[in-house]
Amino acid sequence: MSAWVRTLRVPGRHGYAAEFSPYLPGRLACAASQHYGIAGSGTLLILDQNESGLRLFRSFDWNDGLFDVTWSENNEHVLVTCSGDGSLQLWDTARATGPLQVFKEHTQEVYSVDWSQTRGEQLVVSGSWDQTVRLWDPTVGKSLCTFRGHESVIYSTIWSPHIPGCFASSSGDQTLRIWDVKTAGVRIVVPAHQAEILSCDWCKYNENLVVTGAVDCSLRGWDLRNVRQPVFELLGHTYAIRRVKFSPFHASVLASCSYDFTVRFWNFSKPDPLLETVEHHTEFTCGLDLSLQSPTQVMDQSPHIFSYPYSLQIALRVACIAFMNKILAFRAR
Repeated sequence: MSAWVRTLRVPGRHGYAAEFSPYLPGRLACAASQHYGIAGSGTLLILDQNESGLRLFRSFDWNDGLFDVTWSENNEHVLVTCSGDGSLQLWDTARATGPLQVFKEHTQEVYSVDWSQTRGEQLVVSGSWDQTVRLWDPTVGKSLCTFRGHESVIYSTIWSPHIPGCFASSSGDQTLRIWDVKTAGVRIVVPAHQAEILSCDWCKYNENLVVTGAVDCSLRGWDLRNVRQPVFELLGHTYAIRRVKFSPFHASVLASCSYDFTVRFWNFSKPDPLLETVEHHTEFTCGLDLSLQSPTQVMDQSPHIFSYPYSLQIALRVACIAFMNKILAFRAR
């Protein structure tokens, strides 16, 4: 695979999450922490990316480690982070100081935060080590609802891009759960792995398809209409899978990153689903995102995936962030 790689080193910070702006091409937010998030403070980094590299646009410090970040869906300058002190922070990149607001109701670390993508609602969902999920309206100073049911740490919460008021969560209790805001209750409980589930994501093209990534090194796809068996299982990682993301452009393509230091690209519709393994990191790879502005294309029926001239390639823009004080933005060709 030929690829250009852009690197930004951040001394004294270890990365946890990265997310491209849904508005500005090349703008990227990264949540980072001191001392691997065990102690110390955190930093939100706002980066701009172009052909010459990564440039720090703005940074914001917080008094505890930051574990996740999500952009607003109605304001290009606003985003939310979550941290080890049990709080969520609302930031405005147009201002040099912040945060605009702090929401603190969780009683333990908040590991996941996501802003709803469906029209007609501006809601944020957060998942915590206190085994609860909380629903927030950023214009209101307190949570709207608390969802209980998980029996261990909640690692991931993600809104459905299709169904208003519906989100998924994954937990150390080895389950994937689908929730309904209208009823304030759980719709589906999936015993998805026999290990802690660190990440989940919703397919952008199928409202019934959710993928999970777990400590057992496997990725599993679940059809929510029938959850007795996974519709696919992807094997190849050698340590726990920290994050998984579906492609915004291709229904069967996804990316995952792992504590095995790798980022892997998959097409679950293929007999040999592993498309590529990227090994630029030398530490745990924790955060991953695919740009909404840059289309991705993986060619069918090619014996040399990403290998010119045997396959036609369109840029695949990816950002990943790892424990090694380094942020990588790379484009596979």
